[in-house]
Amino acid sequence: MAAIRGVQVEVVRVTTVLDDHGNETSGVESYELVDNVLPAPVATSDLSATRPNGNRIDMVFHFPKTYKRSLRGTFIEFDDLRFAVVGDPQPYLNNLTPLDWNREVEAVVVDG
Repeated sequence: MAAIRGVQVEVVRVTTVLDDHGNETSGVESYELVDNVLPAPVATSDLSATRPNGNRIDMVFHFPKTYKRSLRGTFIEFDDLRFAVVGDPQPYLNNLTPLDWNREVEAVVVDG
């Protein structure tokens, strides 16, 4: 439909498991390749004087209409960075989005 073509990203889901004491711990990571995602850098910034070597990168990933799964609690791996998805991104109505993308996914990575 669209002449624009996105890139491939990897969605990472971390399954939590209960340890012997009933506490939740990080478990197994599962990976899912998603094609035709449009990445858009939003902002980069230094964190503060207390963290002079710290950086924060905000991105928006526009996901295709064909992607139906929830992205709550996931990570997006792109350009050798792992971005944490913010919130629970919901798709726009299909009849209001004429192109191939209908979900704007905000994500952030902090380093340092």
